[in-house]
Amino acid sequence: MTYPTDRTAVVTGAGSPLGIGAAVARRLARAGWNVGLIDVALPSTSPDGLVVGHTADVTDPAQIDAAASFFERELPPVLALVNVAGISDPTRFLDTGLDRWQRVIGVNLTGTFLVMKRFVPGMVDRGVGRVVNLSSTAAQTGGGTYSATAYAASKAGIEGLTHGAALELAPTGVTVNVVSPAVIDTEIMGGRITDERKPAFVAGLPVGRLGTTDEVAALIEFLIGPDAGYITGAHYNINGGARIG
Repeated sequence: MTYPTDRTAVVTGAGSPLGIGAAVARRLARAGWNVGLIDVALPSTSPDGLVVGHTADVTDPAQIDAAASFFERELPPVLALVNVAGISDPTRFLDTGLDRWQRVIGVNLTGTFLVMKRFVPGMVDRGVGRVVNLSSTAAQTGGGTYSATAYAASKAGIEGLTHGAALELAPTGVTVNVVSPAVIDTEIMGGRITDERKPAFVAGLPVGRLGTTDEVAALIEFLIGPDAGYITGAHYNINGGARIG
């Protein structure tokens, strides 16, 4: 299937202008993509140009469907889906109640599943598609400087979901890959990483600095691009050396 030139990428978790989702949207728009943004809350100013937003809770299939239907009416066919929406949680295992556990798993893992279920069938019908899911180094380490067990479990689940879907969808022309950042200076780390907080976060990074949202966005742009059609089921660490291999 020829890689379409008139195409849309849907990016979830794009509400914060400081987040990875927003960085992906900006980068793709500059590259000529139409972009559909999904978040529970989007900026009050309307997106400009090729970028269109629609509020939706990724744990609610009806809201996802409403957003998808809107994009399908207003934008070219969806070629790519980038699942960034997620929440962190520093609560330790012994203090984690069922409600908190279900909330983290619901947003991070089930939300990714539900959004994929809505958009991937159209890609399969068209014979081409790209999905990139966001995991975390925490899935490999069991937690991080800020995150803990529920978060690590949800991100490990995203990796399993990605690998399984990649295997099943490979014959259809749809690729599914996963990106695992380490410490990126976004609000998901319990707020911005101030100068006072920075030493604790940088201590575990061999490169000696935080990662940037645009570095993650650059990797995602490649994985949904025309040169990545032979890459599926792959796991890309982007972590400053925090986890080697």
